[in-house]
Amino acid sequence: MTASTPADCELGRPSTYPERHDPSRLFPIPRAKARADLPLAGVPLHGVDLWNAWELSWLDPRGVPRVGIAEIRVPADSPRLIESKSLKLYLNGFNQEPLPDAEAAADRIATDLSRAAGAAVLVRIRPLEQAPGVGELEGDCIDAVETVLDHYGPPQASALRILPEPAEETLVSHLFKSNCPVTGQPDWASVQIRYRGPRLDRASLLRYLVGFRRHTGFHEHCVERIFADLWHTVQPERLSVYARFTRRGGIDINPFRSSVPGEAPANPRLARQ
Repeated sequence: MTASTPADCELGRPSTYPERHDPSRLFPIPRAKARADLPLAGVPLHGVDLWNAWELSWLDPRGVPRVGIAEIRVPADSPRLIESKSLKLYLNGFNQEPLPDAEAAADRIATDLSRAAGAAVLVRIRPLEQAPGVGELEGDCIDAVETVLDHYGPPQASALRILPEPAEETLVSHLFKSNCPVTGQPDWASVQIRYRGPRLDRASLLRYLVGFRRHTGFHEHCVERIFADLWHTVQPERLSVYARFTRRGGIDINPFRSSVPGEAPANPRLARQ
């Protein structure tokens, strides 16, 4: 388990799927390299990467398969993130693994992920009867705002405009799309922006978010770019950016970044998740 570059991981390549617990399948990637390309100087960046793994199974002491939904919270200040396909391969390693109960499975997963990420990762396994119903992100949707769009990448902070009046509001868009930096596959998300400060021009915010349509970047890095660009442009009193990405390989990834230490997001399951 050695941190390296995305090009070295198994993403986009044929893979063997383990049947027993194998933490060596986890592929950590340093956050520092991608962050070096972002305007993060002076930006109060806090938050968490919230993952939901819907395809988790293990064997109980009688050999009977058990299933659950794993909620995984990786702190944004961890030195490494974990590549998503490697997490899928790792979790598949529990399929024939005997474990006393769901708590033991959660403890083992948390231990392995914490070692890979370099910080304490929280894991909770919920039974299927506690699966969340379809919800929605709180906020005003900006997707129907009157505008003309003709720029689809790269994202440009210069597209953002502020108005000469104060605001405290929550805005949502379901039109976000970026692309995997390894495979080029599209990544779809709903984005929630909550802030207090000078009012954002909604048409300009939509124009900026649509500018990610041809952008390549991991989910976490896209959200951090949005956060940094908004922080520098709006200069708000407080800000949070939350993206709920659609599921791939049985896992959805939902990065949350906030200017407030310790602030944590809810975990609603959206219609496309």
